[in-house]
Amino acid sequence: MKLAGVLVALACLAGPGLEHAPPGFSVLGAAHAASRIKDIASLQAARDNQLIGYGLVVGLQGTGDGLRNSPFTEQSLRAMLQNLGISTEGGASRANNVAAVIVTANLPPFASLGSRIDVTVSSLGDATSLRGGTLVMTSMSGADGQIYAVAQGSVVVSAVTAQGDAATLQQGVATAGRLPGGAIIEREIPATFKQVDGLVYQLRNPDFSTAVGIADVINAYSEARYGGPIAEARDSTSVAVRKPAQADLARLTAELEGLIVETDSPARVVINERTGTIVIGNDVRVSRVAVTHGTLTVQINEMPEIIQPAPFSDGVTAVQPLTDITAGVDGGQVAIIDGPDLRTLVAGLNSIGVKPDGIIAILQGIKSAGALHAELVLQ
Repeated sequence: MKLAGVLVALACLAGPGLEHAPPGFSVLGAAHAASRIKDIASLQAARDNQLIGYGLVVGLQGTGDGLRNSPFTEQSLRAMLQNLGISTEGGASRANNVAAVIVTANLPPFASLGSRIDVTVSSLGDATSLRGGTLVMTSMSGADGQIYAVAQGSVVVSAVTAQGDAATLQQGVATAGRLPGGAIIEREIPATFKQVDGLVYQLRNPDFSTAVGIADVINAYSEARYGGPIAEARDSTSVAVRKPAQADLARLTAELEGLIVETDSPARVVINERTGTIVIGNDVRVSRVAVTHGTLTVQINEMPEIIQPAPFSDGVTAVQPLTDITAGVDGGQVAIIDGPDLRTLVAGLNSIGVKPDGIIAILQGIKSAGALHAELVLQ
């Protein structure tokens, strides 16, 4: 069985002969990908802020919280009705079309008053589904306790649930949903973007080579545009940019974020043993090694025999057990693997012809032998 459809290359490869790559192996891009600065780094001052709130979803078709099992839902329902001027004294409510939820959202940077953001709601009690519900007006606070947004609207649930007398089918999670544009921003975060003297770019994938490359590209642009260098790589994560005296900071940001940079990344092999997924980076190299892989297969067949008694005897029909056990070894061939480039490495792994779990074991063995020149990440 080939490795087709299992090994996925998310790294980049360049050079002749790629049209003959092993089947099932995808090759994307070049050895060093060229990307815009805005795609590989973000501004330190421009970050999201998390919001959270507690609310009620109403209008459920009997799939809400059991009020006896979720007392906080009943307390919240009574408090909401009292705020609306409705007395709830005496008698216990048995409504099961209400669910208590936690409401979360990300407040984007430079968000203006009155703009809308997406909201996620998640059940807090024992509700079985939020499909068809409506979130009642819910205030959302930041880490400082201040209210920054108010959410309300219909909950969109993509999960499907079907239940019968003897079977239940569920696809997705029905106790969580989204409200696209469901929250209105009521308070702005004070913006000081124009008042700062420079920019700090933070790399999404820290790497010294990429950070130095960003600084060099920005300095090459500023030499021609402003007559001098303005960028400095502080470490593998951040690049500081000084604002020229004659430049507007917003315009400078727009000019820099479109510059093209050659990105780099360390050699890694990522293995997920639960799903059998293997991701090999382009810079992974393997020294020449000999690999053999075989698995022992034991097969047990039960073939009971029916034994009849002799004619005119007092015997009875009996069942005599008969077990057939066979054992064999699959595979076992020896393959020479030498990976000076990604295409050769994958061709060598494919030549062994083992299943994904075998490939994972082989890669771990090559790493233990010191022949895999890359970081091995197990998930």
